[in-house]
Amino acid sequence: MLAIWKREVQAYFYQPIAYVLIGLFFLISSIYFTMGTVASGYAEINYLLQNIIFIFTFIIPILTMRILTEDRKNGTEVLLVTSPSSITQIVLGKFLASFTVFMVMFLSTFIYLAILYILGGAPEIPMVIGGYLAFLLVGASFISIGVFASSLTENQIVAAIISFVILLLVNLMDAIISFTSGILAKILSVFSLMSRYSDMNSGILDITSIIYYLSFTAVFIFLTTRVIDKRRWSQG
Repeated sequence: MLAIWKREVQAYFYQPIAYVLIGLFFLISSIYFTMGTVASGYAEINYLLQNIIFIFTFIIPILTMRILTEDRKNGTEVLLVTSPSSITQIVLGKFLASFTVFMVMFLSTFIYLAILYILGGAPEIPMVIGGYLAFLLVGASFISIGVFASSLTENQIVAAIISFVILLLVNLMDAIISFTSGILAKILSVFSLMSRYSDMNSGILDITSIIYYLSFTAVFIFLTTRVIDKRRWSQG
């Protein structure tokens, strides 16, 4: 798993994709920070985090679109699934590689927190912890969706579109639920990542929300392994 993670991280940074996405994220988040936080005098990092989380609806599909499609297109998927590593280890290695790039973006937001303190702001510690923890958990959930979408096709553009559509639906899920009721609303609430994010971003650290995000991520990683495993058996 570590060998796969290392190889994929190197692949990200040997090509311009990681630098472009990190630079794009930093540019957009800096605009949000300058216009929405500094200019308004709102001395909280959570407002920024809540706004820029939507950026990942566009960035994550691009980040993950090649993670599995490239192996399938190049024919190296067969070599991977017949290697000593299990399919679960392969998927986890690739997931962690994408998550590593995400972590670089995540760590860059600490610059804004430092600027807030330099400017005399005093963000509440529980809100900062809750906001950053929620940011990490939502990021992991988004990446697991992107990796899953990448396992469905050998076309990177198609994988990005599938991932984008799913992430967009996840972001709009609360609005969709508001138009439903009964059992349907309860079923759809399972995919309501953002309602739980809002609670944690407000400093409400609920263990059930943390378990929910970890479970959500684990489910999509499991589904990815099932897709690859099914394809392996269908190909003999």
